[in-house]
Amino acid sequence: MKKALLFAIVVIAFLTATAQQHLTSGGKLKPEQAIMDIRHYTIALDVNFDQKSIDGYTTIDVIMAQPTHVLLFDLLDSLDVKQVLVNNKKEPFEHKNDMIRISLADELPTGRAVVKVVYGGKPHVAIKPPWDDGFIWSRDSTGHHWMAITAEGTGGKLYFPCKDHPSDEPNEGVDMIITVPKDLVVAGPGLLQNVTKHDDKATYHWKTNYTINNYSIIFNVGDYKVVSRDYTTVDGHHVPVQFYVLNEHADKAEHFLDVFVRTIHEQEKYFGEYPWVKEKIGMVETPHLGMEHQTMVAYGNKFKYTKLGGQDSDWLMHHEFGHEWWGNKMTAKDWADYWIHEGICTFGDELGVREFAGERAYIDAFKTMAPRFENKIPVVMGKDIDEEAAYNPDIYGKGAFFMHTIRYVMGDSLFFPAIKKLITSPQYTYDNLVNTDDIEHFFSKESGQDLKPLFDLYLRSIGMLEVHVKTLPDNKYLISFKNMPITLPIDVTTDVGTKRMIVGSQGMTVSSKTAPVIDEDMYYLKRITIE
Repeated sequence: MKKALLFAIVVIAFLTATAQQHLTSGGKLKPEQAIMDIRHYTIALDVNFDQKSIDGYTTIDVIMAQPTHVLLFDLLDSLDVKQVLVNNKKEPFEHKNDMIRISLADELPTGRAVVKVVYGGKPHVAIKPPWDDGFIWSRDSTGHHWMAITAEGTGGKLYFPCKDHPSDEPNEGVDMIITVPKDLVVAGPGLLQNVTKHDDKATYHWKTNYTINNYSIIFNVGDYKVVSRDYTTVDGHHVPVQFYVLNEHADKAEHFLDVFVRTIHEQEKYFGEYPWVKEKIGMVETPHLGMEHQTMVAYGNKFKYTKLGGQDSDWLMHHEFGHEWWGNKMTAKDWADYWIHEGICTFGDELGVREFAGERAYIDAFKTMAPRFENKIPVVMGKDIDEEAAYNPDIYGKGAFFMHTIRYVMGDSLFFPAIKKLITSPQYTYDNLVNTDDIEHFFSKESGQDLKPLFDLYLRSIGMLEVHVKTLPDNKYLISFKNMPITLPIDVTTDVGTKRMIVGSQGMTVSSKTAPVIDEDMYYLKRITIE
């Protein structure tokens, strides 16, 4: 796998994100939105390619925790709101500063309500997708319209009214009813319910019953052919694998699916059964590089395979599909904990290296990765952070390296069952969102050791493990940690070989006729001082 290329792409993405003015999502939850629980969205839109516009409505099913006279939803000002109805009654509203503020004539009681927003216009266009969000209006080489949406940073408010905060997902799923010219195909989340043709248009109805994160509620449009095969999961369920590939690339689809199925098997080995077995395993060709949209992963790597263990591999396919577990099944409730999505998913990429190319290749991948970390700001910077503030390259690599460290500290006999237990536990998945404290408490319990000092050092600070080696008489050396109050294992290479030693607050004395080499395979980010 071309890790140098992956890292370069991440850095370019970060520089792009910080060099331009970007809309963002998350942050401090507004009081008016804190009292609402989103249950379901229905998004019905007509897409006009000539005008690069959309027109239609979104229905929001919500449960109110307390009575209110005000409802607040997010929607970019680039779209025009025409009408708002609450429980089928027209209500006055104000749409500015990317917010729809509905002032109700009568108090809305506690309980379930239905809000319908009728709107349209020209949605924000992406400048450098997928890092800069928006609509991508393109054409394939045969001249057919080709459209995609990316919304991870900006959120769903890019094109539909919503509660745009990672802490709340529609627990009862989403219906998407998208109308396009009849020569085009719509690819969306969940299962295709029906296609209705009328005059020169076609309406595609996609439906997911699963909880889904806000930025995965998107659709793609193109001159697609659906290439499918049946897949049997690790737990014995039959799930269709569907690749929405441009017709012009249909001859590449079968080999793509061969590579994809190997990837699915490998990810299931480490992380358990594919999370969305009641729907599909989907991937769609897009005019941008890629994104982890639930059950319809965006793929734009142009079939650029590299060799891994002698077989074709696609790093983009592997990474974005890994988000079906890390980001989609397990979702952080605060962008401050972004590393849970990107770091653990990137660690999963290296487990793919381990699976297909061996343990040595896995170790060497992390040794190559470590010197590239910026380490200028902590991976976790507190609470209530918006997406733009939380995004930096280290959430990928340093987050992955931290999991590499946790694996070493726990040992494989504890770690691999633990990480599978984490991602298959109802307590941490689907409707139950998580933060870094949850991950810390989980691994501390599974390891039988308080790992908070390790989480604090590597995630909540920019510090490294300070290893001190003191030379003693008679070819002896005292090895100790200067900033780690807990006992940790560490590999020490002496004149007789490499041994994993347990170092506590008092340090560990070793004998060697040559100066010891500490942690040669780099399981820790560290600084070594020799006295």
